[in-house]
Amino acid sequence: MRKIVIQAREIQQTRFKTDKILTNSQMTNRHIKKYCKLDDSSESLIKQAIDELGLSARAYTRILKVARTISDMENSEYIQVQHISEAIQYRSLDRSHFA
Repeated sequence: MRKIVIQAREIQQTRFKTDKILTNSQMTNRHIKKYCKLDDSSESLIKQAIDELGLSARAYTRILKVARTISDMENSEYIQVQHISEAIQYRSLDRSHFA
């Protein structure tokens, strides 16, 4: 696991070398638009989650940041539907923990 995390951090360092940030968690909306492009299936899934779970715009950006990190940990250049799904699950668990 440590090796995977180190590799993901290296991917992020390379990605953001000209952006003056170090990690996905520091991304602004501008970075999200640039680095978190979604295919139609992923976009559909996240919109469905927003509607069904009543998520805010802030939750949407958090899900994208987590999905970007999951994809980095899998050494995937693009965010895929399974990354969005996993990030939504983490968000749902987080919400149920505090409910």
